[in-house]
Amino acid sequence: MPKKKTGQRKKAEKQKLRQKEIRTAKEKIPLADHPCNISMECEKCHRKQKSRAFCYFCQNVQRLPVCAQCGKMKCMIKTGDCVIKHPGIYTTGMNMVGAICDFCEAWVCHGRKCLQTHACTCPLQEAICIECERGVWDHGGRIFKCSFCTNFLCEDDQFEHQASCQVLESENYKCQSCNKLGQYSCLRCKTCYCEDHVRRKGFKYEKNKAIPCPKCGFETSQTKDLSMSTRSHKFGRQGQSSAYDDYDDEAGAGDYDDQDYNDYDYDDDDDDDDDDDESTEESSEEDSDDNNVSKDDK
Repeated sequence: MPKKKTGQRKKAEKQKLRQKEIRTAKEKIPLADHPCNISMECEKCHRKQKSRAFCYFCQNVQRLPVCAQCGKMKCMIKTGDCVIKHPGIYTTGMNMVGAICDFCEAWVCHGRKCLQTHACTCPLQEAICIECERGVWDHGGRIFKCSFCTNFLCEDDQFEHQASCQVLESENYKCQSCNKLGQYSCLRCKTCYCEDHVRRKGFKYEKNKAIPCPKCGFETSQTKDLSMSTRSHKFGRQGQSSAYDDYDDEAGAGDYDDQDYNDYDYDDDDDDDDDDDESTEESSEEDSDDNNVSKDDK
């Protein structure tokens, strides 16, 4: 019979599993929770933006910068791995700063570990928005990831993109290689695959894990579990709009006709009034001339 595990052995195994979970959890941190992607409000212009070395709008330097790796704004370590030693003194502000990240444009503290690891593990290295194709240096907002295709999104396009992300590029749910119903959908390629064509020959698939897309390698999901919709087109006059349609929607077609008719009537009335005035003036002049002639005859 195997030997019974002692309490110390059980404790060591639990600690080993716990440390493994901690190491793997660092890779699954949401992008919005990283210190280099936190929200910051400028002290001078009071505008909210992503944490960065200088304000995106007024180029002002913050009084208490935040480290992009560890997230601290005050170094309280008396004997640590600080590049600039400060025994018995707490450092804040520019005394704590060691570098600026080239990718996320945020401060990095003077800790040796942060200076050596942040540039290699910065989550915003290729943070280019999939919609507007702008990088971190081109806009002042934070960076997010789409919940479906996991592409980078800026703060301006995140909601609009996610609302229209689950739309296939085809007009039906059929597989791209045959006419069977696509049971698996790739949210990055926007295509469907059947059970036969989603698997590649000579490729080893891991058990109890999602099947990767044969085109891009992204994890596929079952179409029945998603709110996928197909691409639609509008043909004929219903799909076209003009300036008259916009005016009819705002004012109404009946109001438009009545307005023109009333304007036309008002113009005619004004013209009639002018003609009446001229006729009365002419008649008065003729009467005065007749009176003058009668006096001369006498």
